[in-house]
Amino acid sequence: MTTTIWTELAGLDFRVTTVDAAGVPTRSLQAGAGEPVIFLHGTSGHLEAFARNLGAHAGRYACHAVDMLGHGYTGRPDLPYEIPRYRDHLLAYMDAAGIESAHIVGESLGGWVGARTAIDAPGRVASLQLLCAGGTVANPKIMERIRTTTRQAVTADDVDLTRRRLRLLMADPKDATEELVAVRHAIYHLPDFAANLDNLLCLQDMETRLRNLLRPEDLAGITVPTLIVWGRDNPFGEVPEAAAMHEAVVGSELVLFDACGHWPQHEQAVRYNALSLAFLARHPISG
Repeated sequence: MTTTIWTELAGLDFRVTTVDAAGVPTRSLQAGAGEPVIFLHGTSGHLEAFARNLGAHAGRYACHAVDMLGHGYTGRPDLPYEIPRYRDHLLAYMDAAGIESAHIVGESLGGWVGARTAIDAPGRVASLQLLCAGGTVANPKIMERIRTTTRQAVTADDVDLTRRRLRLLMADPKDATEELVAVRHAIYHLPDFAANLDNLLCLQDMETRLRNLLRPEDLAGITVPTLIVWGRDNPFGEVPEAAAMHEAVVGSELVLFDACGHWPQHEQAVRYNALSLAFLARHPISG
Protein backbone atom coordinates (compact mmCIF):
# COMPACT_ATOMS: atom_id res chain seq x y z
CA MET A 1 0.00 0.00 0.00
CA THR A 2 1.34 3.43 -0.94
CA THR A 3 1.14 5.95 1.88
CA THR A 4 0.94 9.69 1.41
CA ILE A 5 1.21 12.68 3.70
CA TRP A 6 -2.59 12.68 3.84
CA THR A 7 -2.78 9.03 4.83
CA GLU A 8 -0.04 9.54 7.43
CA LEU A 9 -2.15 12.33 8.96
CA ALA A 10 -5.50 10.56 8.50
CA GLY A 11 -7.59 10.62 11.67
CA LEU A 12 -5.43 13.31 13.24
CA ASP A 13 -6.95 16.64 14.21
CA PHE A 14 -4.42 19.20 13.04
CA ARG A 15 -4.20 22.65 11.59
CA VAL A 16 -1.70 24.35 9.33
CA THR A 17 -1.41 27.98 10.29
CA THR A 18 0.84 31.00 9.98
CA VAL A 19 2.33 32.36 13.19
CA ASP A 20 3.81 35.86 13.40
CA ALA A 21 7.26 35.19 14.88
CA ALA A 22 8.64 38.66 15.58
CA GLY A 23 7.44 39.86 12.19
CA VAL A 24 8.31 36.71 10.22
CA PRO A 25 5.23 34.82 8.99
CA THR A 26 5.99 31.24 9.97
CA ARG A 27 4.16 28.18 8.66
CA SER A 28 3.40 25.62 11.34
CA LEU A 29 1.50 22.36 11.50
CA GLN A 30 0.05 21.94 14.98
CA ALA A 31 -1.59 18.83 16.42
CA GLY A 32 -2.25 17.17 19.75
CA ALA A 33 -2.15 18.38 23.34
CA GLY A 34 0.22 18.15 26.26
CA GLU A 35 3.85 19.13 26.60
CA PRO A 36 5.06 20.91 23.45
CA VAL A 37 7.36 19.17 20.99
CA ILE A 38 8.83 21.29 18.18
CA PHE A 39 10.11 19.55 15.03
CA LEU A 40 12.79 21.32 12.94
CA HIS A 41 13.83 20.14 9.46
CA GLY A 42 17.11 20.37 7.54
CA THR A 43 18.66 22.66 4.93
CA SER A 44 16.20 23.63 2.17
CA GLY A 45 13.60 21.40 3.87
CA HIS A 46 10.09 21.91 5.20
CA LEU A 47 7.73 20.59 7.85
CA GLU A 48 6.55 17.65 5.70
CA ALA A 49 9.79 15.92 6.73
CA PHE A 50 7.90 14.88 9.88
CA ALA A 51 4.65 13.67 8.32
CA ARG A 52 5.38 10.10 9.48
CA ASN A 53 5.94 11.20 13.08
CA LEU A 54 3.17 13.63 13.95
CA GLY A 55 0.37 11.10 14.32
CA ALA A 56 2.35 8.97 16.76
CA HIS A 57 3.44 11.92 18.86
CA ALA A 58 0.22 13.94 18.88
CA GLY A 59 -1.53 11.32 20.98
CA ARG A 60 0.57 12.47 23.95
CA TYR A 61 2.11 15.82 23.03
CA ALA A 62 1.31 19.20 21.52
CA CYS A 63 3.25 18.95 18.26
CA HIS A 64 4.56 21.89 16.27
CA ALA A 65 6.27 21.11 12.95
CA VAL A 66 7.71 24.38 11.70
CA ASP A 67 9.10 25.73 8.45
CA MET A 68 12.29 27.41 9.66
CA LEU A 69 13.47 30.90 8.77
CA GLY A 70 13.61 31.35 4.98
CA HIS A 71 12.42 27.79 4.37
CA GLY A 72 9.21 26.26 3.07
CA TYR A 73 6.41 28.81 3.21
CA THR A 74 7.92 30.85 6.04
CA GLY A 75 9.03 34.43 5.42
CA ARG A 76 12.40 35.15 3.84
CA PRO A 77 14.05 38.26 5.27
CA ASP A 78 16.95 39.32 3.07
CA LEU A 79 19.92 38.44 5.27
CA PRO A 80 22.27 35.48 5.66
CA TYR A 81 20.73 32.71 7.73
CA GLU A 82 23.40 31.99 10.28
CA ILE A 83 22.66 29.86 13.32
CA PRO A 84 21.94 32.69 15.79
CA ARG A 85 19.24 33.98 13.43
CA TYR A 86 17.62 30.54 13.28
CA ARG A 87 17.82 30.36 17.08
CA ASP A 88 16.20 33.74 17.47
CA HIS A 89 13.45 32.81 15.02
CA LEU A 90 12.75 29.60 16.96
CA LEU A 91 12.52 31.53 20.24
CA ALA A 92 10.28 34.14 18.61
CA TYR A 93 8.01 31.34 17.37
CA MET A 94 7.86 29.89 20.88
CA ASP A 95 7.00 33.29 22.32
CA ALA A 96 4.26 33.84 19.75
CA ALA A 97 2.82 30.36 20.38
CA GLY A 98 2.91 30.84 24.14
CA ILE A 99 5.52 28.11 24.69
CA GLU A 100 7.83 28.66 27.64
CA SER A 101 9.76 25.40 27.31
CA ALA A 102 9.62 22.66 24.67
CA HIS A 103 11.14 19.39 23.65
CA ILE A 104 13.14 20.10 20.48
CA VAL A 105 13.50 17.50 17.72
CA GLY A 106 15.97 18.67 15.09
CA GLU A 107 17.03 16.87 11.93
CA SER A 108 20.27 17.98 10.21
CA LEU A 109 20.23 21.81 10.26
CA GLY A 110 17.33 21.61 12.71
CA GLY A 111 19.54 19.71 15.15
CA TRP A 112 22.24 22.35 14.79
CA VAL A 113 19.69 25.05 15.64
CA GLY A 114 18.20 23.01 18.48
CA ALA A 115 21.63 22.41 20.02
CA ARG A 116 22.57 26.09 19.78
CA THR A 117 19.29 27.03 21.44
CA ALA A 118 19.83 24.51 24.24
CA ILE A 119 23.26 26.03 24.87
CA ASP A 120 22.18 29.68 24.77
CA ALA A 121 18.67 29.42 26.25
CA PRO A 122 18.62 26.24 28.34
CA GLY A 123 15.47 27.29 30.16
CA ARG A 124 13.52 27.13 26.90
CA VAL A 125 14.59 23.58 25.93
CA ALA A 126 13.30 20.67 28.02
CA SER A 127 14.98 17.92 26.01
CA LEU A 128 16.83 17.65 22.73
CA GLN A 129 16.83 15.12 19.92
CA LEU A 130 19.62 15.39 17.35
CA LEU A 131 18.73 13.42 14.21
CA CYS A 132 21.78 13.29 11.94
CA ALA A 133 22.46 16.78 13.25
CA GLY A 134 24.80 19.11 11.41
CA GLY A 135 27.11 21.76 12.71
CA THR A 136 30.05 19.94 14.24
CA VAL A 137 32.31 19.57 11.18
CA ALA A 138 33.15 21.51 8.04
CA ASN A 139 33.70 18.99 5.25
CA PRO A 140 34.31 20.82 1.95
CA LYS A 141 33.12 17.92 -0.22
CA ILE A 142 29.82 17.58 1.62
CA MET A 143 29.29 21.34 1.70
CA GLU A 144 29.87 21.53 -2.04
CA ARG A 145 27.48 18.63 -2.64
CA ILE A 146 24.72 20.35 -0.66
CA ARG A 147 25.35 23.69 -2.35
CA THR A 148 25.54 22.31 -5.89
CA THR A 149 22.60 19.88 -5.78
CA THR A 150 20.32 22.39 -4.10
CA ARG A 151 21.21 25.21 -6.48
CA GLN A 152 20.71 22.97 -9.53
CA ALA A 153 17.30 21.82 -8.30
CA VAL A 154 16.17 25.37 -7.55
CA THR A 155 17.42 27.13 -10.67
CA ALA A 156 16.35 24.55 -13.27
CA ASP A 157 12.70 23.68 -13.84
CA ASP A 158 13.47 19.96 -13.98
CA VAL A 159 11.66 17.89 -11.40
CA ASP A 160 14.26 15.13 -11.73
CA LEU A 161 16.85 17.42 -10.14
CA THR A 162 14.58 17.83 -7.11
CA ARG A 163 14.08 14.06 -7.07
CA ARG A 164 17.86 13.51 -7.05
CA ARG A 165 18.27 16.08 -4.26
CA LEU A 166 15.79 14.21 -2.08
CA ARG A 167 17.12 10.76 -2.96
CA LEU A 168 20.53 11.93 -1.84
CA LEU A 169 19.15 11.91 1.72
CA MET A 170 17.81 8.38 1.76
CA ALA A 171 19.42 4.95 1.99
CA ASP A 172 16.49 3.59 -0.04
CA PRO A 173 15.48 5.95 -2.88
CA LYS A 174 11.86 4.77 -2.56
CA ASP A 175 11.64 6.78 0.67
CA ALA A 176 11.93 9.93 -1.44
CA THR A 177 8.31 9.55 -2.46
CA GLU A 178 6.93 11.28 -5.52
CA GLU A 179 4.65 13.27 -3.23
CA LEU A 180 7.62 14.61 -1.26
CA VAL A 181 9.35 15.40 -4.54
CA ALA A 182 6.30 17.36 -5.71
CA VAL A 183 6.05 19.28 -2.42
CA ARG A 184 9.71 20.23 -2.47
CA HIS A 185 9.70 21.08 -6.18
CA ALA A 186 6.80 23.48 -5.61
CA ILE A 187 8.66 25.17 -2.75
CA TYR A 188 11.91 25.38 -4.70
CA HIS A 189 10.07 27.19 -7.49
CA LEU A 190 8.21 29.76 -5.44
CA PRO A 191 8.96 33.20 -6.91
CA ASP A 192 11.13 34.35 -4.01
CA PHE A 193 12.94 31.08 -3.24
CA ALA A 194 15.68 31.35 -5.86
CA ALA A 195 16.26 35.02 -5.00
CA ASN A 196 16.85 33.98 -1.39
CA LEU A 197 19.06 30.97 -2.11
CA ASP A 198 22.40 32.56 -1.21
CA ASN A 199 21.04 33.48 2.23
CA LEU A 200 19.77 29.94 2.74
CA LEU A 201 23.03 28.29 1.64
CA CYS A 202 25.40 30.61 3.50
CA LEU A 203 26.38 27.88 5.98
CA GLN A 204 27.94 25.96 3.07
CA ASP A 205 30.51 28.77 2.76
CA MET A 206 33.60 27.77 4.73
CA GLU A 207 34.23 31.07 6.51
CA THR A 208 30.59 31.39 7.54
CA ARG A 209 30.35 27.78 8.62
CA LEU A 210 33.46 27.92 10.78
CA ARG A 211 32.16 30.82 12.85
CA ASN A 212 28.89 28.94 13.44
CA LEU A 213 30.31 25.50 14.27
CA LEU A 214 29.39 23.66 17.44
CA ARG A 215 32.73 22.74 18.96
CA PRO A 216 33.19 20.17 21.75
CA GLU A 217 33.30 22.91 24.37
CA ASP A 218 29.99 24.24 23.03
CA LEU A 219 28.36 20.83 23.11
CA ALA A 220 29.62 20.36 26.66
CA GLY A 221 27.32 23.25 27.56
CA ILE A 222 24.21 21.22 26.71
CA THR A 223 22.69 20.25 30.04
CA VAL A 224 19.27 18.97 28.94
CA PRO A 225 18.53 15.29 28.24
CA THR A 226 19.78 14.57 24.72
CA LEU A 227 19.10 11.73 22.29
CA ILE A 228 21.34 11.39 19.22
CA VAL A 229 19.98 9.28 16.35
CA TRP A 230 22.19 8.54 13.36
CA GLY A 231 21.91 6.52 10.16
CA ARG A 232 24.88 4.31 9.41
CA ASP A 233 24.48 5.22 5.73
CA ASN A 234 24.16 8.95 6.37
CA PRO A 235 25.62 10.63 3.25
CA PHE A 236 26.31 13.89 5.08
CA GLY A 237 28.14 12.59 8.14
CA GLU A 238 29.82 9.36 9.20
CA VAL A 239 29.30 7.50 12.47
CA PRO A 240 32.48 8.91 14.14
CA GLU A 241 30.85 12.35 13.90
CA ALA A 242 27.89 11.07 15.90
CA ALA A 243 30.19 9.34 18.38
CA ALA A 244 32.12 12.57 18.95
CA MET A 245 28.86 14.42 19.55
CA HIS A 246 27.78 11.75 22.02
CA GLU A 247 31.09 12.02 23.87
CA ALA A 248 30.86 15.80 24.09
CA VAL A 249 27.26 15.99 25.35
CA VAL A 250 27.44 14.62 28.88
CA GLY A 251 24.80 12.00 29.61
CA SER A 252 23.54 11.83 26.03
CA GLU A 253 22.18 8.67 24.42
CA LEU A 254 23.34 7.50 20.98
CA VAL A 255 21.32 5.15 18.79
CA LEU A 256 22.52 4.02 15.34
CA PHE A 257 20.07 2.90 12.67
CA ASP A 258 21.25 0.33 10.12
CA ALA A 259 20.25 0.78 6.46
CA CYS A 260 19.38 4.39 7.13
CA GLY A 261 20.53 7.66 5.58
CA HIS A 262 19.97 11.26 6.66
CA TRP A 263 16.24 11.14 7.60
CA PRO A 264 15.92 8.47 10.32
CA GLN A 265 12.56 9.87 11.46
CA HIS A 266 11.18 9.27 7.96
CA GLU A 267 13.14 6.28 6.67
CA GLN A 268 12.53 4.19 9.81
CA ALA A 269 9.53 5.99 11.26
CA VAL A 270 8.11 3.10 13.30
CA ARG A 271 11.39 2.48 15.09
CA TYR A 272 12.11 6.18 15.52
CA ASN A 273 8.64 7.01 16.86
CA ALA A 274 8.88 4.33 19.56
CA LEU A 275 12.38 5.48 20.51
CA SER A 276 11.37 9.13 20.65
CA LEU A 277 8.22 8.54 22.67
CA ALA A 278 10.11 6.44 25.22
CA PHE A 279 12.78 9.15 25.50
CA LEU A 280 10.19 11.91 25.94
CA ALA A 281 8.35 9.87 28.59
CA ARG A 282 11.57 9.55 30.60
CA HIS A 283 12.13 13.31 30.53
CA PRO A 284 8.89 15.18 31.21
CA ILE A 285 9.04 18.94 31.51
CA SER A 286 7.59 18.70 35.01
CA GLY A 287 10.46 16.41 35.95
